[in-house]
Amino acid sequence: MSRRTRDVSYDPSSYITDLRQAITRYLPRSGLALVSDDRKLRWVPRMLVTCAILTSWDLADLLTDAFERARGVVAAMYPSRRRPGATYAGFAKTLARQTAGHLAVVAPRLRRHVRRLALKCGRWRSGKRPAFGVDGSKVECPMTAANEKGFGTCGKNKTGPQQFLTTLFHVGTGLVWDFRRGDARASERAHLLEMLAMLPLDAILLADAGFVGYDFLKAILGEEEPPGVGRRRRRGRTFLIRVGANVRLLTKLGWCCREYDGIVYLWPDEVQKKKGHPLVLRLITLTDPRNRRTHLLTAVLDPNELSDAEAGELYRKRWGVEVIYRSLKQTMGNRKLRSASPANAVAELDWAVVGLWLLGLMGVERIVEAGGAPGDWSVAAGLRAVRRAMESPPPSPPRTRRRRRPRLAEALAVATRDAYTRTRPKAARHWPHKKKDKPPGDPKARTASESQIKLAAELRKQRAAA
Repeated sequence: MSRRTRDVSYDPSSYITDLRQAITRYLPRSGLALVSDDRKLRWVPRMLVTCAILTSWDLADLLTDAFERARGVVAAMYPSRRRPGATYAGFAKTLARQTAGHLAVVAPRLRRHVRRLALKCGRWRSGKRPAFGVDGSKVECPMTAANEKGFGTCGKNKTGPQQFLTTLFHVGTGLVWDFRRGDARASERAHLLEMLAMLPLDAILLADAGFVGYDFLKAILGEEEPPGVGRRRRRGRTFLIRVGANVRLLTKLGWCCREYDGIVYLWPDEVQKKKGHPLVLRLITLTDPRNRRTHLLTAVLDPNELSDAEAGELYRKRWGVEVIYRSLKQTMGNRKLRSASPANAVAELDWAVVGLWLLGLMGVERIVEAGGAPGDWSVAAGLRAVRRAMESPPPSPPRTRRRRRPRLAEALAVATRDAYTRTRPKAARHWPHKKKDKPPGDPKARTASESQIKLAAELRKQRAAA
């Protein structure tokens, strides 16, 4: 005689509780109120932020569908609280108005969690310094008149409205550290300068050939004047940047009393006219097995602190920012945003990045606790885990016992990449939108002229007298 069994492992409330606890673990305890004295307020800050994050994890083509599912989950997370507003229009209007204020509270908290996790698993430093990669990318928006007016277009002909996103990530964990966004013609260098204060004082910044310029590099170093004769560069922020033919360098200027192979100077003509001091840098040239050369420029002059081989290995880790953009656009479905108005598109992109940031913290920490490494985390597997927690499980047929569904913590701990060895390229044979940018050429380095050497000597004397 068969015995009817009850499947207690499929209690929907337990999975919703798991999800609420996982999100609450990383959100700030203060600054996102769950209770408000305003009885007319339908979206209190904590519910608003939680719903925005859950909406970013939903791949529905229509934002209204994603919002309805996210709102249902939020209401189930807080059953004793007043139910949030029922319309997407009201939610979007409130989110657009309050996003900047809430991000100012949420982002510092997430950064602290990244640092804590990196220290916990021994990945805070990459070599002798904490390393951070940076890069920018464009995100498409719906081709509405409002978006075209609000964001503009940039790129090829017939390009639609776009937002420009610049992201800093921590190399040791592969997690987002900070981000800025702007319209289609925003400057990634300007974005980075805004984020410099968020970097540790001993950080090394990894960037591609677009992040160059005398004033820009000088701002990264945080010095009014670069160190010269008899002075050692203080252990502050520094950089490792790829350079190409758009950079002109000088050699044998005589600014340093000891010039060895690789020492170069960045000293543009306009800086010389203003009697500005040259930047003393080190040029590293690496050659791969196919005889392709990569030129790296760094302010770390001592090879004992950063050897050529270490610089090459460190720069290759900058590829992690490309993985972040692929995850944001492809895995999380944000290659093209879904909002028809600029205000809503801004909020949508902001919370999409926060959603990826939070998802990474949730997944990487569980994997590290299970004995894995941060690089084992799979964005797709982590996204499936949280979506399953958001869904109400289907009812079990009578007289059957269903296989127990893992709890969220268990699912996140095994949300890892495939361990098999790939034997063929993953890229499709024909991908019309794939960029095929020409690699940067060799930087132009020439020996300093007599007039430049004389000017440098005069500036050295003035500096010594001061």
